[in-house]
Amino acid sequence: MSHHITPSYDFCPHCGAATQMQHIDNQDLKACSAQCGFVHFNNPTPVVAVIVETEEGVVLAHNVAWPPGMFSVITGFVDAYELPEQTAIRETQEELGLVATEAKLVGHYMFKQKNQLIIAYAVKAQGEIQINHELDAFKVIPTEKLKGWPGPTGAAVTDWLATLVN
Repeated sequence: MSHHITPSYDFCPHCGAATQMQHIDNQDLKACSAQCGFVHFNNPTPVVAVIVETEEGVVLAHNVAWPPGMFSVITGFVDAYELPEQTAIRETQEELGLVATEAKLVGHYMFKQKNQLIIAYAVKAQGEIQINHELDAFKVIPTEKLKGWPGPTGAAVTDWLATLVN
């Protein structure tokens, strides 16, 4: 997953005037001091998390930017004009080289530390795993041994596992 630089908005991107904190819509937000109309609402960035299920189990991967030993589901930013379920299928192909089908919504989760709205999907995937440059390791966990972990992607895994129990 690439890094997005969040602008500080110390200056208005429309007219260049300094911004100041203003109370708008029951929130303290940065707005243009020259009152040109600019308000930085700081809306969350939509990110898709993908629980990739293969015949052998669920694929967890290690991103090159993460601490050693940290594995998670596949994640990626939603592209312009792309529906989140399309992101799930695209990211599975790009990051793992697998063909994904049946993107099913698991749920929505807030990742407050990065101001991201995580939209989690489960996909069934086929093919031989070939990780891309964003990843440096992967492991496949049999579904019966998979457990969630703290944080939004782990909560998605926990919720998904609960749907498998009949």
